[in-house]
This record gives sequence, C-alpha cells and structure tokens, in this order.
Amino acid sequence: MSTPESQPPAGSEPSNEDSASVSKKAAKKEAAKQEKLRRRQEQEALAAAARSLSVDGQDPLATNYGDVPLIELQSKTAEDVSHWTEVGSLTNALENRSVLIRGRAQTIRAVGKNMAFVVVRERGFTVQCVATVQPDTVSRQMVKYIAGLSRESIIDIEGVVSVPSVEIKGTTQQVEVQVRKLYCVSKAAVLPINIEDAARSDVEIEKALQAGETLVRVNQDTRLNNRVLDLRTPANQGIFRIQSQVGNIFRQFLISEGFFEIHSPKLIAGSSEGGAAVFRLNYKGQEACLAQSPQLHKQMAICGDFGRIFEIGPVFRAEDSFTHRHLCEFTGLDVEMEIKRHYSEVMDLVGRLFVAMFDSLNKNCAKELEAVARQYPFQPLKYLPETLCLKFEEGVQMLKESGVEVDPFGDLNTENERKLGLLVLEKYGTEFYILHRYPLAVRPFYTMPCHDNPAYSNSFDVFIRGEEIISGAQRVHVPEFLTERAQACGIDVKTIQTYIDAFRYGAPPHGGFGVGLERVVMLFCGLNNIRKTSLFPRDPLRLAP
Repeated sequence: MSTPESQPPAGSEPSNEDSASVSKKAAKKEAAKQEKLRRRQEQEALAAAARSLSVDGQDPLATNYGDVPLIELQSKTAEDVSHWTEVGSLTNALENRSVLIRGRAQTIRAVGKNMAFVVVRERGFTVQCVATVQPDTVSRQMVKYIAGLSRESIIDIEGVVSVPSVEIKGTTQQVEVQVRKLYCVSKAAVLPINIEDAARSDVEIEKALQAGETLVRVNQDTRLNNRVLDLRTPANQGIFRIQSQVGNIFRQFLISEGFFEIHSPKLIAGSSEGGAAVFRLNYKGQEACLAQSPQLHKQMAICGDFGRIFEIGPVFRAEDSFTHRHLCEFTGLDVEMEIKRHYSEVMDLVGRLFVAMFDSLNKNCAKELEAVARQYPFQPLKYLPETLCLKFEEGVQMLKESGVEVDPFGDLNTENERKLGLLVLEKYGTEFYILHRYPLAVRPFYTMPCHDNPAYSNSFDVFIRGEEIISGAQRVHVPEFLTERAQACGIDVKTIQTYIDAFRYGAPPHGGFGVGLERVVMLFCGLNNIRKTSLFPRDPLRLAP
C-alpha cells in the first residue's frame, strides 16, 4: 500500500507532451556536452600533433623547417655570406633565381591547410613569401609550422623568386619568394605593442573615428617604454637614418672647409656654461660636473693652434624642462674657428653649412623623408640659397610692429620666437634664418660684447620653423676680461682657472657655435617632440630604457 508521500498528487501525472519536452532538452544538453568534449579532444590532438612535429621524424620533409638549435647560432662555422640576398635587393631581375634571405616575420596568414603567406621585413624593406604544399619541398606540417610562427620572429627563408601578374599591395618589393625551406632563428614573445599600431598616423586614426571605427593609438610613453619595438616602424627607421646623414654631412662639409674633429672630456671641474643646470658628481673626492658643452675645451684647442675644429658628442643639461624641445642629454654638433676680422665669418659658415645640409637631405633622403611624412605629415622646409641675417634689434622691431611688446635688452621667449618666425616667413619667404647682436645680459660669460654698444654682444642664434637650433658668438680671448665676465656671471673662477690660463700665452680672436642634433632633425622633419628624434631619450622623468 502506497504511503501518502509516495503517491503523486491528483492531476500531477506527466503527459506525453511534457515527457517529449523533457527528452528534447536532455538531448540538446547531451549534444552540447558531446560537442564540447569533441572540441576539447580535437584541440588536444592538434596540440599533440604540433608537439610531435618538432621531435619526431614522421614528416619526411621535416628537415626543411623548424627552430634553429642554439649550437648552430654560436658561430659554429665560418662561411662566405655573399650568397645571402637582402630583401631590398629582391627585384624582377632575380626571377626564377634561388635566394636565401633573413628578416622578421611581419605578418603570417594561413590559407587552408595547404598554403601560408609570410611578409618578411628587413631594414624597412618587405617581401611576400608563399609556402604551398608540394610533394618534394613543402608538407602540410611545414605550412602548419609557418602558420604558428609569432610575429616579429627572425626567420631564414630559402626559396625561388617569382614575379606575380598583379601588383602586390602592402610590400615594398614587387616580387614573391616561393618558399622551399624556412627556419626560425629567434622566436618573438607576445608583443606589448603591435608594430602596425605604432606605425599608424593620427590622420588615419581620426578618419577612422569619423567613420565610426576605433583604431589603436599608441601614446608617447608607451612607445618609449617599448622603444625597441617602436624603432621598427618605417617612420623611425627614416628618422634615424636622416639623423645619421645630418651628422655625416656636418662632418664632411667641415672637413672640406679645413676643419678637423676633436674629442673633449665630458668630466670637468666646473660649469662650462654657468648657471645651476649642471649634473654634479664626486670625482675621486673632488667635485666635478658633466660637461654642459665642449665650450671650454674647444676654445683651449684653438689656443693650441688647431685653427678650425669641430666635435660631435654628448651634452648634459640638468634643466627641469618639461617641454617638447628639451632633453637632459643630447648630441651636440660643435664648431670653433679662428676669425680674422668679424664674427660674421662664423655666421657665413653656418649659412653655407646648413643650406648644403638641407639640399643633401632633400636629394639623398627622399625615401626616408617620405616614410616620416606618411606617419607624421609635414611640409618641406622653406629656405633661401643665401641665408637671411637679421639684427636682434630688427627682430624686436618686427615684433613691435605686429603688436608684440619685447624687452630690447631681454631674451625672446618661445612664443615670441615662433611669432617672429611667422613674420620672417611672410616677409622673406624662409623658415631658416640668423638673428644676431643679442643683448649681452642673456648670453654666456665668454661672449664678446659689441664694440659700439656693450649692452649687446657679438652673438647669434639660428632658427628653423620659428624655433632656435643654434647659439654662437665671438668669444672673449683676453684672460683679464674673461675673468671679469665669469665673476659677473656668478662663476667660481677657481673651477675654470685652467681654461682662463690657456689664454695667457697668446690667443687668436675666435668664435664658434653649437647645435643639437636631435633638434635639427625634429625641426627639419616638422616633428612635434624632440623625443621622437632621440634614440633613447633622457629627460627629467626618464632614465630607461
């Protein structure tokens, strides 16, 4: 006899319809469970297959691909490398030729199980490589291996050059390499930033936003924190090749003018420029500084009868300047020379040097400038064949006539420099000019005062696109007067006594100038921040990487 608890309540018996519904739900649940299990098993099988590819000999073509063992990368054998081909040299002329190339796997794309595409990049040049399953060279396992490569890995490829019938979009080289062998030399880890994101222009990002799309924008700090990756973008490849050319042109032009290069010490006993913006350190129990410029020693070299000298080297400024154009360490391009009669001899050299530099960059760095402009659009610099020279008083007058009040015995601030640059461009049609006869009060202690008005000096600044890039002057070469000027500027004469003494044994009238390499490149390329032209910037907040 059934107990009340065991008996179903009246009317609670399941109908055939309810039973069918429960059965359908159970069946769906079971099917989903089996599908999940099948997927997991499939993934495990794929993973096991991938693992086996690198350790077993089941693939008869396994020797045509894989990771290069460390021992093979330890300079195991010396051999001729002339049979290697640079990616930038891959042209139609090499059609049907076998080549061996090395580069980074910029992009990898598999098309089914029988084909994979790899875009290989080397020094800014790119080529599309195609791996297609073939009985004697490329297996499915090899295609799978290629598809599993991480982006930016360094790979070696042996293959045959082919010329497709249609244009290849997205690569610099208009040929393909039909892959026969592929080996990974160095695997890249997961990238903190993607190169294509870092190479994207603000214009492209804004256009996407207007179209309702969102593209990744890599900010400056993220770039600098991952500088090794950031440097791989086409724009940065261009920037630092242009920078190299600026240094090369500077050196070759001056050598052709009878100058030679020196290398002055960067550890000095006292401030080379005056002021508090100096890095101080303990030098074996003595107080020392990092040189703010090679100023003192290049003048001493002139006293040593070197006549005409230049230097390319590091410069240190301990300024707390959080601006777009200041760094705590930069590369200085410095010149010093004897003058016969007038400091205009130095200004004439500056004009000819930089016109030659701009001409050479425009002629020989067209591809690099184009790469920079794609990411950071800019207009070519406007300059005259003979450099415009204006007096400081003339510049002040131009500003006053435009409604800007300027202290005639003070310095120009950044805003006034930019304003004057626009006025000069409008009136004279140039973005490169020299402003000279600055007030003495705003120049370093070693600057020679004007003969007709000691409130002004035989000094000059040079501007590109409204920003100062060069400071120069005739120097004080009379030791007694030099001592007086140093004391007036608050410099402890004892710390520069050897410098002053160098002028006691006969010193020729001389002058010179200094320019920041990074600032020249920044302004020539119309960039908005000097950190873009410094390889690994050092500013008040950054000491790494």
